[in-house]
Amino acid sequence: MQYFAGNAPCFAFYVTSYSIQGNLGNQTAVIFYLLCIMGNIINVVMEEGVFRGLFLKIAENRYSFFSAMVLSSVLFGFWHIAAPLRSLLDGEMQLFPACMAMLSLAIMSGLMGAKLCMLTKICGNLWLPMADHFLNNTIVNILHILAISGADQMQVIRIAVAQTLSFLIVLFWYWKSRAKDKNTFRA
Repeated sequence: MQYFAGNAPCFAFYVTSYSIQGNLGNQTAVIFYLLCIMGNIINVVMEEGVFRGLFLKIAENRYSFFSAMVLSSVLFGFWHIAAPLRSLLDGEMQLFPACMAMLSLAIMSGLMGAKLCMLTKICGNLWLPMADHFLNNTIVNILHILAISGADQMQVIRIAVAQTLSFLIVLFWYWKSRAKDKNTFRA
């Protein structure tokens, strides 16, 4: 889209922290790449441990995998509205943009949560969902598109397209692997 708009897009690699209002920072020192990787590892272990390792496992003991996946994914989606909610409460965002940011983050994160639940079911552990989650977060923090109109324009659209595509691929894999017939957490 940037190319057809005449904005001459190109890829750039630098470290930022993702924010719904745009990426913050532009760091290229090796220490920032290492901090980004370590921060993403800590984040992924915590989120996968809680949302798939704990919530999915507990909910699936009482409900079907589908119901447990929906519950875990909705909670994962709500978890990600904290940043725009904080920006609204701090007066950094107006009500409508904050609500739109919360809605888009809840939907995209919920979709990603469902994908990660299916990956958990397919492989029987948290390793593949953690790897997917780590790659997703690290790419968002390191790979950027620069254009005449600015850096990371339409990033939310890119993330939505990428998450939808990867969700569909994992959904197809889930159906083909007959994972629904397997126990989610296998020894």
